[in-house]
Amino acid sequence: MGIPTEPKPIKFFVALLAPSEDLLASAEARLAPLLGAIESRSGIFPWEATDYYAEEMGSGLRRKFVSFTPLAFPERLPEIKLATQGIEAEYLWTRGEMRGRRVNIDPGYLDAGKVVLASTKNAPHRLYLGSRIYGEVTLLYHTGSYHPLDTTYADYRWPETIAFFGEARVLYLRQLKRGF
Repeated sequence: MGIPTEPKPIKFFVALLAPSEDLLASAEARLAPLLGAIESRSGIFPWEATDYYAEEMGSGLRRKFVSFTPLAFPERLPEIKLATQGIEAEYLWTRGEMRGRRVNIDPGYLDAGKVVLASTKNAPHRLYLGSRIYGEVTLLYHTGSYHPLDTTYADYRWPETIAFFGEARVLYLRQLKRGF
């Protein structure tokens, strides 16, 4: 019989998507009170993965990843997802009966073996975490790098994204070794 154990702490990150660098910066600034000091930032990449957000957010979208210094425990992921939805709501636009986001904020976490995303949408490959939030493993670490799964979103397959998470993993492991 297995014995339940406490999970190791994890490192939170967010994926930001917006039509301008100013909106990316504004949304990023709202995250420190929630997640702590920013540890690392990816470059800003043109969003070419899909047109899924085009009607709501427009064209010329930009993607950016940000990781945070404090380590935390994974059970906070639903709380973080709900809080980032609240931040997104501060950036809503309205035109008559229509509403939409100007900023998309997708939180997740990484540990030594995986990258996990939070979602409000259920799917066969997602697990319910509580508070109406689901989680999905989107990258697995093996043979010296993170690797995508069949269900991994296109932007998480980008070499720049894999490199960002690889660098964040190195920082994470150093923190664990120091006793965070």
